Amino acid sequence: MMTLQQAIGQEKIAGHKAFIPYIMAGDGGLETIKPTILTLQQLGVTAIEVGIPFTDPVADGPTIERAGERALAAGVTLKKVLQALASFRDEITVPLVVMTYFNPVLAYGLDAFAQACVAGGVKGIIVPDVPLEESKILREALNPYNIDVVQLVSLTSPPERIARIATASQGFVYAVTVNGITGERTNFATNLEHHFARLCQVSPIPVMAGFGISTPEQVKRMGELGDGVIVGSAIVTALHEGEMARVEALIEASKGVYAKSTL
Repeated sequence: MMTLQQAIGQEKIAGHKAFIPYIMAGDGGLETIKPTILTLQQLGVTAIEVGIPFTDPVADGPTIERAGERALAAGVTLKKVLQALASFRDEITVPLVVMTYFNPVLAYGLDAFAQACVAGGVKGIIVPDVPLEESKILREALNPYNIDVVQLVSLTSPPERIARIATASQGFVYAVTVNGITGERTNFATNLEHHFARLCQVSPIPVMAGFGISTPEQVKRMGELGDGVIVGSAIVTALHEGEMARVEALIEASKGVYAKSTL
């Protein structure tokens, strides 16, 4: 299986933008994890961000929070998700990125968590409540297993901090496109082009845009700013409602040769 950076690079060679859908693991029960991942990879996604339900999801908007509540009600835990991934590891062909909060990882045990990630085909993790200054503990535990620690960059980060985060991030830089939590948006900040240009200039690894992207038009528009997009709430809603055509349209919007952004 390719690394995150290799998978994103392969899309670039093909003239496409990378597309990473976010799913809430176990929304609908643990038994939904396998068919959801296998369907998404068949549709041509670059990687898959696997969200772990948590009782206090500070970075998540109402759509993902409700999905997490449904998963928690179904008895879904971090350990059960990783065990489910390991059960069909040989069928997974795209890199997986686990998005979780630090408490479940700490309770699991860092080394045990790392080993379980390897068994489940996980190539990266996102832990939004661990800032750059405290992320060394994650890199020390996960890097020996070739698992990337992805860092988030906000719109309000000053230039010197943007450079530090971009240098420290692994796999890709997660560039947040809105000020606030996840969720579908109709409007974005007017300075995005400048922000992304500066970020891409200092980043040695791919830059992915995420938060608020929910339509094919937004996938194209935001994809032009960097190396690709991450779509969360719109995917979670479409999966919950059984509307796979909406998922396919979002993925398809990332395909094709891209010109310079005119945002």
